[in-house]
Amino acid sequence: MKKFKLLLAGLVMVALFASVSNAAERKGGITMTFDLNSPASAKDVRLWIPYPTSGDHQKIYGVSVSGNFTKKGVYKEKEHGNTALYAEWRGPFKKRVLTYTFKVRRTDFIMRNFPKKEGPMPAGMARYLRATSFGPTSGKVKTLAIQITRGQRTVVGKARAIYNWIVTNMYRDESVKGCGYGKVERLITTRGGKCADISSVFVALARSAGVPSREMFTIRMPAGETGDMTKNQHCWAEFYEPGYGWVPVDPADVRKAMLQKNTRNLNDVKDLVEYFFGGVDDNRIVYGTGRDILLNPRQDGGRLDYFMYPYAEADGKPLSEDLFGFNLGWKISFREL
Repeated sequence: MKKFKLLLAGLVMVALFASVSNAAERKGGITMTFDLNSPASAKDVRLWIPYPTSGDHQKIYGVSVSGNFTKKGVYKEKEHGNTALYAEWRGPFKKRVLTYTFKVRRTDFIMRNFPKKEGPMPAGMARYLRATSFGPTSGKVKTLAIQITRGQRTVVGKARAIYNWIVTNMYRDESVKGCGYGKVERLITTRGGKCADISSVFVALARSAGVPSREMFTIRMPAGETGDMTKNQHCWAEFYEPGYGWVPVDPADVRKAMLQKNTRNLNDVKDLVEYFFGGVDDNRIVYGTGRDILLNPRQDGGRLDYFMYPYAEADGKPLSEDLFGFNLGWKISFREL
């Protein structure tokens, strides 16, 4: 069973996806260390770290935080519900260090028993139909969404049509930094990107077609009993099926598997195409959702495109060189439990 799960995590045995069950589960211990790349003379350095919480498909426990910070806390922003581990250093420090550890038990997430008849859309879904800074729902995005979903009358029918269009027409571009920015208008023309790009295209097209959708920002546990997770961030999408709930879709992992297998033929990954419409595996730790993020405590810099990477500021100015913040001086390690 352990060998099976490790192969699943690495996307190297495509045929095994067909036999994944709802009972799949994985446990891990995660350690995140910071030796913050910040000016020693700075008087106020602040750091926000994505902080996973327990939910339907994951349990977070055994949390420990240490370091030489002057203040720390766990805070949730109200707009999207993203939670951050927040730390600050007041006054000059030669070094600013922090270690954050936790344990996770994660199960897979499968939603395939769609109702034969869709009920009314519940209240509160309007927020999942709105445009974002990089994900418009008008203009050429709207036009494409109408073309893709022509003839579809149900939510699941529209979602499947958009998913099929993406796995057929987009591709994984390894030259993109991090997980990408999700600039949808450009992406529907260039067609190449990474997971946040491809998932953002799904969400924008779905919202344009009247299907409530959202991105889920996560990090993967690696294949192997120990490993480095520093750049294992991953984004998938979900749409809301009335009378059923949120349904995961991951066209980005289909395209990643095609790249790894060096194929352009969807028939070579047909098991994955079916698996990732309504299912995601047990290797993913969910951080949160939402775009155009105002952190809590609020950052002095502008809104973040999304919150899946650490973010830091010194004396009110961003230390992160970009959305991904790999210059900040941090790493994440994993061990199987």
